[in-house]
Amino acid sequence: MPHMPIIDTHLHLIDQSVLSYPWLSGTEALNRNFLYEKYAVQAHRVGITHALHMEVDVAPTDIQAETDYIVGLAKRGDSIIAGAISACRPEEHGFRVFLERQQINPLVKGFRRVLHVMPDNLSEDPLFRENIQKLGGTGLTFDLCVLPRQIDKAIALVDLAPDVQFILDHCGVPDIKAGALDEWRGKISDIAKRPNVTAKISGVVAYADAETWRVETLAPYVNHVIESFGWDRLVWGSDWPVCTLGGGLATWVAATHALLSGCSQDEKTKLFSGNARRIWNLN
Repeated sequence: MPHMPIIDTHLHLIDQSVLSYPWLSGTEALNRNFLYEKYAVQAHRVGITHALHMEVDVAPTDIQAETDYIVGLAKRGDSIIAGAISACRPEEHGFRVFLERQQINPLVKGFRRVLHVMPDNLSEDPLFRENIQKLGGTGLTFDLCVLPRQIDKAIALVDLAPDVQFILDHCGVPDIKAGALDEWRGKISDIAKRPNVTAKISGVVAYADAETWRVETLAPYVNHVIESFGWDRLVWGSDWPVCTLGGGLATWVAATHALLSGCSQDEKTKLFSGNARRIWNLN
């Protein structure tokens, strides 16, 4: 089998000795450190050659500190960190100045404002929308982390910013454990009609029953995303350490390879690395 290098577009690192994560107090399974050294050992074993760090919803006062922390890790000679997706607050008036500051940092490849745990109408705020539109022409992406019921609102945001490249996280966060497929399927088909949206096949094992899921459990969801977006608008992500809730990094990588068993080498390369290289201008 040809070597298949993987770019992980969704890595979370947690270091509570440096940064504050208020939400972790309510998530016992993840309320501990998940450091780069532990991830790197596992990543090398499964063929991950590059990783984008995804913001971890740190305390607002730690947003810049989180980016600085990742910059420090990326400067290590053997680091596989190739970029950072920074947290942001588009609903605030200081976003313009914040954006200008981040554009100076070549490691920052995009932004995310967690939406799936926020009021559904946050993305409808006029200032939020105005600030997202400012990303047009910058080459910086915006990750959409939304629940299925919020996809309609995500579509409205996408339509208002056609020059912005959006990334839909985690296949749109389907409730795989409950077998919820029909409503999610229709909304995925709808958002996939927007050419400025790329889907991220990432960490869906965390949404399945940790004890009973099999590759066949995930297949209807992953296959529908692939069919809806096409091979040129897909990227792969681990969602480590959240994926440990459904088996871990190696398990998710193995499941992805199984899900793609009937696909061509060219298709697999686009998903695992090619599209990410193009979208985020990675070497």
